[in-house]
Amino acid sequence: MRKALRGVLSLAMLIGTVSATGASAGAATAAEPAALRSAVGETGTSTDIKDRILAIPGMSLIEEKPYPGYRYFVLDYTQPVDHRHPSKGTFKQRITLLHKDTSRPTVFFTSGYNVSTNPSRSEPTRIVDGNQVSLEYRFFTPSRPSPADWSKLDIWQAASDQHRVFTALKKIYSKNWLTTGGSKGGMTATYYERYYPKDMDGVVAYVAPNDVVDKEDSTYDRFLANVGTKECRDKLNGVQRQALIRREPLEKKYRQYAADNGYTFNTVGSLDKAYEAVVMDYVWAFWQYSLLADCASLPADAKSATDQEIWDSVDSISGFSAYADQGLETYTPYYYQAGTQLGSPDIKQPWLGKLSRYGYQPPRTFVPRSIPMKFRPGVMRDIDNWVQHHADHMLYVYGENDPYGAERFRLGRGARDSYVFTVPGGNHGATVAGLVPAENATATAAILRWAGVAPAAVQADPAKAAPLAKFDAVLDKRDLTTEHRLGHRRP
Repeated sequence: MRKALRGVLSLAMLIGTVSATGASAGAATAAEPAALRSAVGETGTSTDIKDRILAIPGMSLIEEKPYPGYRYFVLDYTQPVDHRHPSKGTFKQRITLLHKDTSRPTVFFTSGYNVSTNPSRSEPTRIVDGNQVSLEYRFFTPSRPSPADWSKLDIWQAASDQHRVFTALKKIYSKNWLTTGGSKGGMTATYYERYYPKDMDGVVAYVAPNDVVDKEDSTYDRFLANVGTKECRDKLNGVQRQALIRREPLEKKYRQYAADNGYTFNTVGSLDKAYEAVVMDYVWAFWQYSLLADCASLPADAKSATDQEIWDSVDSISGFSAYADQGLETYTPYYYQAGTQLGSPDIKQPWLGKLSRYGYQPPRTFVPRSIPMKFRPGVMRDIDNWVQHHADHMLYVYGENDPYGAERFRLGRGARDSYVFTVPGGNHGATVAGLVPAENATATAAILRWAGVAPAAVQADPAKAAPLAKFDAVLDKRDLTTEHRLGHRRP
């Protein structure tokens, strides 16, 4: 999320806009036009799919966007603020629906953040050639109750949002369902499976962090001490040190930058704290979203680099807008969750010596003080224990060089037909397609099998597994330069 990085979409969001010609490489696998125009109801009467969707109580249309071979809807769905007490208020939650055919399986995609309102396909959706339902996470605007009772932002409430959407749409999309997401979206998919294990036929979670004990993060320090090559680590550490050594001239540049862009720092408390937070993210963010080959673009000798070169390197990787009020506002729900349930990394970075004034600042720093927060230490331990002993039809994909993979989900003896794979040299954008051939085939075959669409040849020989839909340059676009701006300490 950081080279030419001005996007504000979550990592797992696969974005794109329809080309001027409207051409689609996936048109060869498009559903029959009649299936797109209509769907057969229980009475046997042909009804337009939009009418069937809007007949669901609480569902309303925001807009429909054309895309070849699909119907694409942006919707609002009325949800209880508190699923334990549904009578105590509601809010509207945004949903998008990429409709192919009710005879195809459906993938439930969650980013854990805002939802993109442009047509796109997650990797499992392409693999199974299915429909895709995408849900905006509660409390990310505009899917936020008013007034906002932040105590109702927790992983069980969010899982219950998904459960209600699934229950409503399952009456129309009756074939198999999978849930998927990347990073916080992968965490979200996992939590949903833990609380509602009978809903989905499979889970595909990408680069999902698993911070079981929030106060013990030495695993991350050991990871950063060995990731990549010593040459690359030394270059990164050198730039980070120089950014703190040259704090005075670079903060002068930062003040001008903030003034030029209208940035303020009320939430973190000062420009100095915001500056250091950006610098402290530098090494982590590089490995999260860059590749080893990108080390060649780093200043070769940080001590002799100019102030501008140090500034440019930190800005391109960490982003100096990240901890301004204007950069934090969208992500208040994430930092709130990190500081109340999810946990977050606390890394030492010993190569900095005593140059840091604040250390790796906790989530509380990035949430307005008007919002109360209290950490609940047992929540992630429960999730981890459940996955180890009850995982069934669950796939985890990680990147070898992604720091968030240092604390990952692991499978215990109770797991059934479940897998954890790692993309060699991969980062926070790791996918099934990036796995070594044998693991790629195993993962793809499992996804097809769970979705109920594995061809006979794949059932006989998983090595023959491949996505059922052709690649579409728009629908299947993943652009880490736009996702990259989200990096920092947000999964």
